This record gives sequence, C-alpha cells and structure tokens, in this order.
Amino acid sequence: MRRRAQSVYDDASGSSPEFRTLTGSRLLRLSCPGGFSIRPRRRKLKPMSKRTVPPFRADHVGSFLRPKALLDARAAHQRGEIDAAALRAVEDDAIREVVRFQEGLGLRGVTDGEYRRTYFHVDFLQQLAGVDVRGGIAVSFRGAAGNVDFAPPVMHVTGQVRHLKPIQLADFEFLKSVTSQTPKVTIPSPTMLHFRGGRGAISRDAYPDLDQFWADVAAAYRAELRSLAQAGCRYLQLDDTNLAYLCDPKMREGARQRGDDPDELPRRYARFINDAIRDRPEGMVVCIHLCRGNFQSAWAAEGGYEPVAEALLDELKVDGYFLEYDDERSGGFGPLRFTPPGKIVVLGLVSTKIGQLESKDELKRRIDEASRHVPVEQLALSPQCGFSSTVHGNDIALEAQAAKIRLVVETATEVWGEA
Repeated sequence: MRRRAQSVYDDASGSSPEFRTLTGSRLLRLSCPGGFSIRPRRRKLKPMSKRTVPPFRADHVGSFLRPKALLDARAAHQRGEIDAAALRAVEDDAIREVVRFQEGLGLRGVTDGEYRRTYFHVDFLQQLAGVDVRGGIAVSFRGAAGNVDFAPPVMHVTGQVRHLKPIQLADFEFLKSVTSQTPKVTIPSPTMLHFRGGRGAISRDAYPDLDQFWADVAAAYRAELRSLAQAGCRYLQLDDTNLAYLCDPKMREGARQRGDDPDELPRRYARFINDAIRDRPEGMVVCIHLCRGNFQSAWAAEGGYEPVAEALLDELKVDGYFLEYDDERSGGFGPLRFTPPGKIVVLGLVSTKIGQLESKDELKRRIDEASRHVPVEQLALSPQCGFSSTVHGNDIALEAQAAKIRLVVETATEVWGEA
C-alpha cells in the first residue's frame, strides 16, 4: 500500500491530530484532544519550480460554447447554402476569437475550442478507414434539470482499420499559426472504437481475432501522432469516456452483458493506449481526460475511480490526467494514491455543467484534501470537462464560461504561484 502523500500544509513534524484547510493564506486549525478551538495561522506554500511544459497549473479540457455565427454557418452548410470552404472561413474567424479569449484570461494551453466538430469523437474516428457511423444507442443522461434522452452515434468497425491521411494536421497548423501560447490538440481515445458496441460492433470478417484489431487501431493512432509531431505538436490530449464509465456499476454490468470483463477492461485499455502512443517523440506531452458524459449539462455515469485507479494511474503511460471531481459523482481523492512520481493530476473541480460559480476557498480546501494522497507539486486545476463536448453545448452562459476559466486561473496562481 502506498504511504499517504504529505500535504504541503502539514507541519514539518507531522505531529498533532488536526484538520487543516486552506482559505486564502489563512489556515483554520481544529484541535481534537482537549476541546475545540479555531486558530487562524498564516503559512507559506513550499516553493515550487515553474512548469515549463503542459499540463499547466491552470488548464482546461478543450471545448468551448459555439458562437451563434458559427452555428448559423454550420446550419447553412448542412442545407447546401454554403460550401466547405466558406464554412471553414467562418470556423477560422471563430477560432481566432476563442484563442484571444483563452489568452486574455491567462491560459497557457490553448485549443481551437473544438469549433470544427459536431461530436468530440465522431468527426475524428470516421476519418479512419474501416470505420462507419451508425445509429446511436439510447442513453438517459442525468442532469440537475432532469433527464435528457440522447442516442449518440456508435462507431462500427466494418473493415481493417487504417490511417490513410493526417486527420488533425491542418487544424493544428492553423491553431499554431494564431496563438502565442502552447497549442493543444484533443482527439478521442482509441477505446472509443470498442466500448460502446463491444465485440458486436467489430466485423468478424475483418477481425476474427481481436488482437489484430487492437494492433491496427494502435498503429493508426501512431501514424496520426507522427504527423502531428512532425508539424510541431507538443501537447496532445486523449478524451476517454470509457475508463470513467467502468467506474459505474450499471455500465460495468452492460460491459459484462456484451461479453467483456469489466475488471480486465481497464488493463486491456491501458495496454491499448500505451501501444497507440508508444512512438511519440521526446517532448510531446500526452494527457488523458476521463469523462462520465457531458451532453447539454447532463451526465451518463457516476462512481469513484477505485475500480480503474491502478490501471489508469500506475499502468497507463501518459504524462497527465484530467479527472472529473466537480461533485459527488466522482467519489473521493483516495484513488490518487496510485499516482507515480512525475505525473500530473489536473483536478477538474470547477463544473462546466452549471453556471453557479464555485467558491475559491472551497477549491483550495479540496486541493489540500487531494494533496494528502498525491503531492501538491503533482496537482493542477481545471474545469471538470469541456463546455461543449458536442455542438449542442452545455446549459451555461458565455459570461459564466469566462468566469469559470478566470476562477481556475486565479485560484491556481494563488495556490501554486503561477497559472
């Protein structure tokens, strides 16, 4: 068993049974034996080296609410009123604006807002040879305003999976040309080709043996990463719902009914992702984001990370983790004890599903709580998910979106001395 990481707010001696929480730079002490007392006390954080590579202390998952002009242009393109070039010109203008938005708020990792996509995963995966998109499987998403019924498209593997052309290259090159910060590329995790449909969504003619399926998809991802690396990409994120879904008892039972072992799948997926990223060049940071569903402010799964923690944190060879921790759906911080030295856990403490702004003091208290399981030097802060994982967007105002990012940047600066 891993020993509990020392909190940076602990006394050096580690003595006295106390509860401590950081509020600003003031520490509230609750002494247990001998009665109850509160004693404000100022403490300084241990000095930490400045992060020069991502993920940054204040970071974000990637997607932002689509502006009306972009949504109108997409609708016009679907009606055949404008061509692809005209749509791309509108996308370019919108991306320039969202880049200015991110840089103006102090973010050091900058995305294109996923403004060229309808879904976070479909637009990428359907460009691989051997992959088709078919009717979705109905899912009841749960939210504060009630349930939202939605049938996201399901990917079907109908032939041998191949990477025939760069997929994100042109989009990355444009993003790189319009930002002075670190451009970040987000792509779906390769597990998105397996979990939702299982073996039944993978052609037995193309893949009588699943081992070849895993190998071919991983090879396709390596080719995509190679094209991005050659263009100068140094920050890539894999978006994965499936490892998070495997934290939910109902989702685990669904996997079992499809013929998969939910206890083995996290390790199978860790090997799969490791194979997909194994040739990334030195200097390319690869992170993974876990999501329990993010559609119009609703979610599909819930449950703490314990069922997948060891495979996720100790076996998966990524550099950082963007983990949802905005409410009780994600459980406690205990699973973070599996985090090896050198890896960064980006705590998704700020919700993109609701407009209400979190308390800065509460965010600091929760960072301190997490630091009891992994050193605070290995922690960072972000919203729990994107603001618009699909083109539909979450039920949150543009002003609240900006306020949430500003809160992340300010809180990170106060806790770590930098964003």
